[in-house]
Amino acid sequence: MSVIALIPAHNEAERIAATVTAARAVAEIERVIVIDDCSDDDTATLARAAGAEVLRLDANLGKGGALQSGLDAVGDNADVLVLLDGDLGATAGEAGALVAPILAGDADMTIATLPKPPGSGGFGLVKGLARWGIRRLSGFEATAPLSGQRALSRSAWIAATPFATGFGVEVGLTVSAARAGMRLLEVPTTMGHAATGRDIAGFTHRGRQFVQVAAALSRLALGRRS
Repeated sequence: MSVIALIPAHNEAERIAATVTAARAVAEIERVIVIDDCSDDDTATLARAAGAEVLRLDANLGKGGALQSGLDAVGDNADVLVLLDGDLGATAGEAGALVAPILAGDADMTIATLPKPPGSGGFGLVKGLARWGIRRLSGFEATAPLSGQRALSRSAWIAATPFATGFGVEVGLTVSAARAGMRLLEVPTTMGHAATGRDIAGFTHRGRQFVQVAAALSRLALGRRS
Protein backbone atom coordinates (compact mmCIF):
# COMPACT_ATOMS: atom_id res chain seq x y z
CA MET A 1 0.00 0.00 0.00
CA SER A 2 1.49 3.34 -1.06
CA VAL A 3 1.66 5.92 1.76
CA ILE A 4 2.69 9.41 0.63
CA ALA A 5 3.26 12.44 2.85
CA LEU A 6 2.43 15.90 1.52
CA ILE A 7 4.01 18.83 3.35
CA PRO A 8 2.97 22.34 2.23
CA ALA A 9 5.60 24.89 3.25
CA HIS A 10 6.06 28.64 2.90
CA ASN A 11 9.25 30.15 4.33
CA GLU A 12 9.86 27.22 6.69
CA ALA A 13 13.65 27.11 6.38
CA GLU A 14 14.09 27.00 10.15
CA ARG A 15 12.23 23.70 10.64
CA ILE A 16 11.65 22.02 7.29
CA ALA A 17 14.78 19.83 7.34
CA ALA A 18 13.90 18.40 10.76
CA THR A 19 10.30 17.88 9.65
CA VAL A 20 11.35 16.00 6.52
CA THR A 21 13.91 13.90 8.38
CA ALA A 22 11.34 12.86 10.98
CA ALA A 23 8.67 12.11 8.39
CA ARG A 24 11.06 9.99 6.33
CA ALA A 25 11.88 7.98 9.45
CA VAL A 26 8.25 6.83 9.77
CA ALA A 27 8.33 3.24 8.55
CA GLU A 28 4.95 3.36 6.85
CA ILE A 29 5.69 6.47 4.75
CA GLU A 30 7.22 5.67 1.36
CA ARG A 31 7.51 9.15 -0.13
CA VAL A 32 7.77 12.62 1.39
CA ILE A 33 6.83 15.48 -0.92
CA VAL A 34 7.34 19.09 0.11
CA ILE A 35 5.27 21.62 -1.81
CA ASP A 36 7.26 24.83 -1.59
CA ASP A 37 4.59 27.52 -1.81
CA CYS A 38 6.75 30.18 -3.47
CA SER A 39 9.08 30.66 -0.50
CA ASP A 40 11.72 33.36 -0.65
CA ASP A 41 14.07 31.54 1.72
CA ASP A 42 15.93 28.21 1.51
CA THR A 43 12.91 25.98 2.21
CA ALA A 44 13.18 24.07 -1.07
CA THR A 45 16.94 23.57 -0.89
CA LEU A 46 16.86 22.36 2.71
CA ALA A 47 13.91 20.06 2.11
CA ARG A 48 15.63 18.46 -0.86
CA ALA A 49 18.88 18.04 1.08
CA ALA A 50 16.93 16.29 3.84
CA GLY A 51 15.64 13.76 1.32
CA ALA A 52 12.25 15.07 0.27
CA GLU A 53 10.91 15.32 -3.23
CA VAL A 54 10.23 19.01 -3.79
CA LEU A 55 7.50 20.61 -5.88
CA ARG A 56 8.26 24.32 -6.15
CA LEU A 57 5.36 26.64 -6.98
CA ASP A 58 5.95 29.83 -8.94
CA ALA A 59 3.10 31.66 -7.20
CA ASN A 60 1.89 31.57 -3.61
CA LEU A 61 -1.32 29.51 -3.61
CA GLY A 62 -1.91 29.23 0.13
CA LYS A 63 -2.14 26.00 2.09
CA GLY A 64 -5.11 24.49 0.26
CA GLY A 65 -3.73 25.35 -3.16
CA ALA A 66 -0.33 23.95 -2.29
CA LEU A 67 -1.85 20.68 -1.09
CA GLN A 68 -3.95 20.42 -4.24
CA SER A 69 -0.82 20.92 -6.35
CA GLY A 70 0.84 18.11 -4.43
CA LEU A 71 -2.13 15.82 -4.90
CA ASP A 72 -2.27 16.62 -8.60
CA ALA A 73 1.41 15.70 -8.89
CA VAL A 74 0.89 12.41 -7.05
CA GLY A 75 -2.05 11.54 -9.23
CA ASP A 76 -3.64 8.19 -8.48
CA ASN A 77 -0.51 6.72 -6.90
CA ALA A 78 -1.44 7.23 -3.24
CA ASP A 79 -3.39 4.66 -1.27
CA VAL A 80 -2.93 6.73 1.90
CA LEU A 81 -2.20 10.45 2.10
CA VAL A 82 -0.44 11.89 5.14
CA LEU A 83 -0.75 15.67 5.55
CA LEU A 84 1.83 17.38 7.73
CA ASP A 85 2.70 21.01 8.40
CA GLY A 86 6.20 22.12 7.53
CA ASP A 87 7.05 23.44 10.99
CA LEU A 88 6.49 20.25 13.01
CA GLY A 89 10.19 19.54 13.28
CA ALA A 90 11.07 16.27 14.98
CA THR A 91 7.47 15.78 16.15
CA ALA A 92 6.53 14.87 12.57
CA GLY A 93 7.81 11.44 13.55
CA GLU A 94 4.49 10.85 15.32
CA ALA A 95 2.79 10.56 11.93
CA GLY A 96 2.92 6.79 12.33
CA ALA A 97 0.18 7.06 14.95
CA LEU A 98 -2.06 8.65 12.30
CA VAL A 99 -1.30 6.06 9.64
CA ALA A 100 -1.78 2.96 11.80
CA PRO A 101 -5.61 3.15 12.17
CA ILE A 102 -5.94 3.70 8.41
CA LEU A 103 -3.83 0.66 7.54
CA ALA A 104 -5.68 -1.42 10.14
CA GLY A 105 -9.03 -0.50 8.57
CA ASP A 106 -10.25 1.19 11.76
CA ALA A 107 -10.70 4.67 10.27
CA ASP A 108 -10.86 6.49 6.94
CA MET A 109 -9.44 9.77 8.19
CA THR A 110 -7.36 10.38 11.30
CA ILE A 111 -6.81 13.82 12.82
CA ALA A 112 -4.05 14.62 15.29
CA THR A 113 -4.95 16.46 18.47
CA LEU A 114 -2.06 18.61 19.70
CA PRO A 115 -1.26 20.18 23.06
CA LYS A 116 -1.59 23.95 23.12
CA PRO A 117 1.76 25.41 22.04
CA PRO A 118 3.52 27.54 24.66
CA GLY A 119 3.32 31.22 23.89
CA SER A 120 0.20 31.01 21.73
CA GLY A 121 -1.98 34.04 22.20
CA GLY A 122 -5.28 33.64 20.42
CA PHE A 123 -8.76 33.97 21.87
CA GLY A 124 -10.08 30.79 20.27
CA LEU A 125 -12.39 32.59 17.83
CA VAL A 126 -11.19 30.74 14.74
CA LYS A 127 -11.23 27.37 16.49
CA GLY A 128 -14.70 28.06 17.87
CA LEU A 129 -16.02 29.03 14.45
CA ALA A 130 -14.50 25.93 12.85
CA ARG A 131 -15.87 23.60 15.53
CA TRP A 132 -19.35 25.14 15.30
CA GLY A 133 -19.38 25.00 11.50
CA ILE A 134 -18.21 21.39 11.33
CA ARG A 135 -20.86 20.31 13.84
CA ARG A 136 -23.58 22.28 12.07
CA LEU A 137 -22.73 21.01 8.59
CA SER A 138 -21.75 17.40 9.31
CA GLY A 139 -22.67 16.46 12.87
CA PHE A 140 -19.06 15.62 13.74
CA GLU A 141 -17.87 16.92 17.12
CA ALA A 142 -14.30 18.02 16.48
CA THR A 143 -11.82 18.49 19.30
CA ALA A 144 -9.14 19.69 16.88
CA PRO A 145 -11.07 21.31 14.01
CA LEU A 146 -8.03 23.15 12.64
CA SER A 147 -5.45 20.37 12.91
CA GLY A 148 -3.51 20.01 9.70
CA GLN A 149 -1.90 16.74 10.74
CA ARG A 150 -3.98 14.00 9.14
CA ALA A 151 -3.96 10.67 7.32
CA LEU A 152 -6.58 9.76 4.73
CA SER A 153 -7.42 6.50 3.04
CA ARG A 154 -7.94 6.52 -0.71
CA SER A 155 -11.73 6.57 -0.30
CA ALA A 156 -11.44 9.50 2.12
CA TRP A 157 -9.16 11.67 0.01
CA ILE A 158 -11.26 11.04 -3.06
CA ALA A 159 -14.41 12.00 -1.13
CA ALA A 160 -12.87 15.05 0.55
CA THR A 161 -10.98 16.67 -2.32
CA PRO A 162 -10.43 19.01 -4.10
CA PHE A 163 -8.90 20.79 -1.13
CA ALA A 164 -10.59 23.97 0.04
CA THR A 165 -8.53 27.10 -0.52
CA GLY A 166 -6.24 28.72 2.02
CA PHE A 167 -6.82 28.06 5.70
CA GLY A 168 -10.25 26.58 5.00
CA VAL A 169 -8.60 23.29 4.03
CA GLU A 170 -9.08 21.53 7.37
CA VAL A 171 -12.77 22.30 7.82
CA GLY A 172 -13.31 21.36 4.18
CA LEU A 173 -11.67 17.97 4.68
CA THR A 174 -13.62 17.21 7.85
CA VAL A 175 -17.04 18.24 6.59
CA SER A 176 -16.67 16.59 3.18
CA ALA A 177 -15.38 13.32 4.63
CA ALA A 178 -18.05 13.17 7.34
CA ARG A 179 -20.81 13.93 4.86
CA ALA A 180 -19.55 11.09 2.66
CA GLY A 181 -19.89 8.63 5.52
CA MET A 182 -16.19 8.30 6.19
CA ARG A 183 -15.08 7.18 9.66
CA LEU A 184 -13.19 10.03 11.37
CA LEU A 185 -10.90 9.39 14.33
CA GLU A 186 -9.04 11.96 16.41
CA VAL A 187 -5.67 10.66 17.65
CA PRO A 188 -3.90 12.24 20.65
CA THR A 189 -0.29 13.28 19.88
CA THR A 190 2.36 15.53 21.32
CA MET A 191 3.09 17.10 17.94
CA GLY A 192 4.02 20.75 18.09
CA HIS A 193 4.58 23.66 15.75
CA ALA A 194 5.50 27.32 15.94
CA ALA A 195 3.02 29.31 18.00
CA THR A 196 1.26 32.37 16.61
CA GLY A 197 1.89 35.11 19.13
CA ARG A 198 -0.28 37.90 20.46
CA ASP A 199 1.26 40.62 18.33
CA ILE A 200 0.31 42.44 15.12
CA ALA A 201 1.57 39.63 12.91
CA GLY A 202 -0.24 37.04 15.00
CA PHE A 203 -3.56 38.86 14.98
CA THR A 204 -3.25 39.52 11.24
CA HIS A 205 -2.66 35.80 10.65
CA ARG A 206 -5.65 34.81 12.79
CA GLY A 207 -7.85 37.39 11.10
CA ARG A 208 -6.96 36.00 7.68
CA GLN A 209 -7.53 32.48 8.98
CA PHE A 210 -10.96 33.44 10.37
CA VAL A 211 -12.06 34.92 7.04
CA GLN A 212 -10.88 31.90 5.05
CA VAL A 213 -12.48 29.38 7.43
CA ALA A 214 -15.76 31.33 7.29
CA ALA A 215 -15.59 31.37 3.48
CA ALA A 216 -14.97 27.62 3.35
CA LEU A 217 -17.92 26.94 5.65
CA SER A 218 -20.14 29.16 3.52
CA ARG A 219 -19.18 27.27 0.37
CA LEU A 220 -19.79 23.95 2.11
CA ALA A 221 -23.20 25.14 3.28
CA LEU A 222 -24.04 25.89 -0.34
CA GLY A 223 -22.83 22.47 -1.43
CA ARG A 224 -19.53 23.54 -3.00
CA ARG A 225 -16.14 22.18 -1.93
CA SER A 226 -13.57 24.56 -3.38
